[in-house]
Amino acid sequence: MNKIKFATEGRNVLMLESSALEQLARRLGSAFEKACELLLVCSGRVVVVGMGKSGHVGGKIAATLASTGTPSFFVHPGEASHGDLGMITPGDLVIAISNSGETPEILTILPIIKRMAIPLIAMTGHCDSTLGQAAEVCLDTGVEREACPHNLAPTTSTTATLAMGDALAVAVLKSRGFSREDFARSHPGGTLGRRLLVYVRDIMHTGDDMPLVNKDASLTTALDEMSTKGLGMTGVLDDRGCLVGIYTDGDLRRSLNQDIDIQSSTINEVMVAAPRTTTAGALAAEVVDVMRHHSINGLFAVDAELRPVGALNALDLIRAGIF
Repeated sequence: MNKIKFATEGRNVLMLESSALEQLARRLGSAFEKACELLLVCSGRVVVVGMGKSGHVGGKIAATLASTGTPSFFVHPGEASHGDLGMITPGDLVIAISNSGETPEILTILPIIKRMAIPLIAMTGHCDSTLGQAAEVCLDTGVEREACPHNLAPTTSTTATLAMGDALAVAVLKSRGFSREDFARSHPGGTLGRRLLVYVRDIMHTGDDMPLVNKDASLTTALDEMSTKGLGMTGVLDDRGCLVGIYTDGDLRRSLNQDIDIQSSTINEVMVAAPRTTTAGALAAEVVDVMRHHSINGLFAVDAELRPVGALNALDLIRAGIF
């Protein structure tokens, strides 16, 4: 085994691939524009094909397109010529990936694609290749050299192709006006889905479960409310039932450090006035950002009149898998 500095070699690979992406970005032009237009007007599905490493990249590109509003799937070109070509139907669009542009399995199915009048986008390092010439649009993903020291293993070229696929997906996503809610419908499971689908109203405490006291209540009454409701805080209401303050476990510690007489004090003397609030229709993930930014552990959801409709704390967000 040769003794090498692994970090240095790894850094060289990343710098080489980064440079290739910069060159790719600089030469992006009218062909990319046309490819995006074809994707937008496609009435069927986007079918991605590729062999070997290009196939692996193609699978990821198809998945990214599908999750961002462009129905898409991957077809293995070798299997396509043995029956899977039936998965491609009129109205579809094909993205064919081949660094050389001469992959035999892809060239074999080109006549069928042409006969069906299916638009073809090529992603290749050689737009003068058979594939590049046959395509309605050729996206040049060519690179000066691979990161492999022998300039053989697909490395820089696959990175460039993958990035080109991301560029297509994001450009089309923005043109469609694809929203966070649209994205959530494609990702209902796991942390991502929870962050995009869970609203404050889904996890907040309501009604008698909300810790609330009147502004004229004694501090001991407020502490009893905090202990009973178990949210580590209580809201303070004016005579109209509007939220005018909050008092938390942290505020209690600060009160003790200031030698405040707990037995004789009223809540309006020690509360934090005009507290931060949210709404029942806000995303729970947005509340996490507010809590982190302002270093708070709980807050109230209020209506347009500042009347409390719910309360939640960091533990509620953790239980919901949001924090």
